[in-house]
Amino acid sequence: MDMSGEQRIPAKREVVWKALNDLAILKACIPGCQELIRTSDSEMTATAVIKVGPVSAKFQGAVTLSDIDPPNGYRITGEGQGGVAGFAKGTALVRLSEDGDETILNYEVRAEVGGKLSQLGGRLIDATAKKMSGMFFARFAEEILQRSSNSKQASGAAPTQNFRSTPKPPATTMVPAAPRNSTTLAVILVFGFAGLLWYIFGGSTINSIQSSVLPNRVSPDFITSVLLVVIGAIGYLFGKSSKI
Repeated sequence: MDMSGEQRIPAKREVVWKALNDLAILKACIPGCQELIRTSDSEMTATAVIKVGPVSAKFQGAVTLSDIDPPNGYRITGEGQGGVAGFAKGTALVRLSEDGDETILNYEVRAEVGGKLSQLGGRLIDATAKKMSGMFFARFAEEILQRSSNSKQASGAAPTQNFRSTPKPPATTMVPAAPRNSTTLAVILVFGFAGLLWYIFGGSTINSIQSSVLPNRVSPDFITSVLLVVIGAIGYLFGKSSKI
């Protein structure tokens, strides 16, 4: 049985090469693989359950890598025994080539089966081999993408830290100061001070006001009372403005 084909994998060639030599990835991708153990740098043992048509058998065998040319490819040679089901042996040449950020994996397989398996017919065996090959490469591409995604997330994740939020102090409401009419206050103080002088110096000032401004109409006592009221009003306003 001869079979060849290619598979485009959305990953760099170095990543694909590394995956082809990762036992965990290979075991997860090989259909029916139950065990895959490396015995040396170029040798492995494998156990897999394979079903071809009505025949299902557990195969145990050895796999050897040769013509190793990283990261371009290698040759795989394997042989397995399936008891009464027969045996299988063959070689596979795997080559990797770059295509931008992707990798094209080319393979050429030559296999031979014997025993009960050989009685199933070449078409059934070929169809089963192609199906298993498609399953392997589909899982292989998915495994590479999954691990690449996990690696990016792990390298890009920032360490989680617990932060305590510090409450902000309540905003202080600034009450604008009441506007002061300084001109009005100054006028009141000037006239109040003048009135106070009139009151202190008493009779002559009051009498002159009565004789010159208000002759025979307003008494000195009335003028004095008015001055006292003005002085009191000035004191009230001055005290109120000081509190403001």
